[in-house]
Amino acid sequence: MAEKIVLGTRGSELARAQAHLVERAIQAARPDLKIETKIIMTKGDKGGATFEVADHEDPQAATLRHGRKGLFTAEIERALLAGDVDIAAHSAKDLPSEMSPGAEIAAVLPRAPADDVLVSRRRGGLAALQEGATIATGSVRRRHQLLWKWPDLKIVDLRGNVPTRVRKLAENDWDAIVLARAGLERLGLAPTQGEINFEARKFFLEVLPREIFLAAGGQGIIAMQIRADDERVRAIVDLVNDRETSLCLRAEREFLRLLHGDCNSPVGVLATVKDGVMKLRGQLFDQGLGAPREGEVEGEFEDGKGLAAHLLRRINAE
Repeated sequence: MAEKIVLGTRGSELARAQAHLVERAIQAARPDLKIETKIIMTKGDKGGATFEVADHEDPQAATLRHGRKGLFTAEIERALLAGDVDIAAHSAKDLPSEMSPGAEIAAVLPRAPADDVLVSRRRGGLAALQEGATIATGSVRRRHQLLWKWPDLKIVDLRGNVPTRVRKLAENDWDAIVLARAGLERLGLAPTQGEINFEARKFFLEVLPREIFLAAGGQGIIAMQIRADDERVRAIVDLVNDRETSLCLRAEREFLRLLHGDCNSPVGVLATVKDGVMKLRGQLFDQGLGAPREGEVEGEFEDGKGLAAHLLRRINAE
């Protein structure tokens, strides 16, 4: 009988697409393995718009707002610890910076682009928007970033999965919405010459500059969570682990972990590695609108935790 593992995921179209990427990677490394995918409903899915974690922040801060822990991850993690699934596939940015004892992130796939994208009704991107234009986003981080540089914009709330959000742009009198580039691409909505076609409608895309729109921690990363004592599954996921992405995620999560005790503010943090050197950049908006406190540090790419602490000290010294 072939060896079998069970992969747990949320049921949204994007979550299933991401789980399929995990399954495909593992199957390529272990073609002898039988992989079963189990769909698990989470509180975030059941609560819909009311309890959705905005993609701006460490979910730890979101749990303080909603009185919930891991709205999109807790049930999958519980199934993992109960032995109902062997691997939990998550969007890394949905995971609380401190997870339950007995579970750990053991592997990640290579990071997709961590950029944000403006999806507009008309060409020209942000520069072409009229004064007082309306942009929809479910992210307080993105709201702060937009109003920091374009204070005359009108920002409205946006909830739902990626197709629902694009559909709402078509249905409402909005000028644009902001989404994660990785989610669009994983759903087959990668831009062709700066535009996409969705349900017989054409929309125009602009990749937003990271200098302003610094990503949420873990954005663009698919994480594989396992039971900490499951060496059989650890050996399997280790075959597909992207080490550079894993080190970047560790640094970003450590920065968020250090923050969550005394900070519920919108946060952007992004680690990159080049020639063995890690750069870690952070952006922290205080409760009032305006410019963020920012900082950047660099050092040995395996010292992500040390760099995270250094970055926080630098930002707090601003």
